[in-house]
Amino acid sequence: MSFTSETKMKDIALSSAAGRQVLEDAGLDYCCGGGKSLHEACLRADVSAEDILKRLRENSKDISPDDANWTSAPLSDLTRHIRERHHRYVREAIARIQVLLEKVAAKHGERRPEISRIRTLFIEVGQEMIMHMQKEEQILFPYIDALEKAKSTHSSLEPPFFQTVRNPIQAMMSEHDSAGDLVKQIRKVSLDYTLPADACTSYRALYQDLREFEADLHQHVHLENNILFPRAIELESAPR
Repeated sequence: MSFTSETKMKDIALSSAAGRQVLEDAGLDYCCGGGKSLHEACLRADVSAEDILKRLRENSKDISPDDANWTSAPLSDLTRHIRERHHRYVREAIARIQVLLEKVAAKHGERRPEISRIRTLFIEVGQEMIMHMQKEEQILFPYIDALEKAKSTHSSLEPPFFQTVRNPIQAMMSEHDSAGDLVKQIRKVSLDYTLPADACTSYRALYQDLREFEADLHQHVHLENNILFPRAIELESAPR
């Protein structure tokens, strides 16, 4: 695919894992900000669009065979992938990172006041994500799976209490924005995860885990905002 500065961020992200990695490395928002053009995203992040386009061209052939084509796979496969890959990771990472935050705060907190702020922000994003995932697993994903099954079998489906899939999707996207803002604040407070000279092993592990948590969140939100949700809305609107 040939990209320009007017290409939508979601279209670049959907092209390949290599394309997403270029955006990730540059700190460009392709999940919550997927509807913006590359030009708009680069202006916001103070990054050269020409440099990004050059890197995208250089990486255009680097497409992983494991980069599943979720734009055409069954929606039930995608919801299962999100639960088993991303939801499981988030729950495990929250527990692990909270332990590291307590250790680092106890040892470095007095000299590094930013750790206290990072801990507060991470507790907030952790609590939000736990509630968010529960709503997806208990309400939204089961409905999407049932909707797909009903469409494929030409059977009826009882109208949901939320009337249309657009309503929980809108709520989930708003929560994505909130979680995204919190991890952006963590990155800012940590000065892009810059380690102090006296960083111990736990400190290094903490910042590595926080960086990985942010990257996973971006991929998680990308799969939902740019693929699952639009496909679910289209499916619900399609004639039986």
